[in-house]
Amino acid sequence: PFLFVDKIISHESDVLVAQRTWRAEEDFYKGHYPGAPITPGVLLCESVFQAGALLMAKLLGGAGGQRGVPLLTKVTDVRFRLPVYPGDTTTIEVRRKETMGDFHFMTGTVKNGDKRVLHLEFSVAWKKPEGQVAP
Repeated sequence: PFLFVDKIISHESDVLVAQRTWRAEEDFYKGHYPGAPITPGVLLCESVFQAGALLMAKLLGGAGGQRGVPLLTKVTDVRFRLPVYPGDTTTIEVRRKETMGDFHFMTGTVKNGDKRVLHLEFSVAWKKPEGQVAP
């Protein structure tokens, strides 16, 4: 599966903290980069988006219900600071800053120990995908 959150550490109001251990045997390390593997930045971003989806599910009463699923609508201000290597365990924090209608504006930070490796801002809309049958 395409899952990049191992567990939820804490959840309070508009903040969720999760954890991910980047295992050396994962397939993407074979090509990124052979002999010098680092975790692809896009997967670090994906771990933040998945933590954001978990936060939204908690805030809105569960995923896959009548309200639909979280859809990523915008990503801004992405800043990579340090690489993440196989075997590293990262902490992912997402925070909902504001809600306007069905849109939820969030920030995300990934840390390796006490060092920030990624920060970004993003928005999520909770929608029914086309073709989804109403219950």
